[in-house]
Amino acid sequence: MVTPIPQHRWVKSSYSNQDGGNCVEWSPASVATAGAVPVRDSKHPDGPALRFGPGVWAAFVSVVRRDGFAGV
Repeated sequence: MVTPIPQHRWVKSSYSNQDGGNCVEWSPASVATAGAVPVRDSKHPDGPALRFGPGVWAAFVSVVRRDGFAGV
């Protein structure tokens, strides 16, 4: 089942570049309204979005900030 995500401002990853490479976006406002963090592919904004719990998202961001994407 696909649940629509409310229309909120999306924030592009700081790892994104101007060439439109492999980028993700997330919607911080959705955390307050839906209790989840939606994440989508910035190249396909009308496509599906994944939803993560705030704790899981915070852990992911922490690891990426600490270790980067070496070897990905």
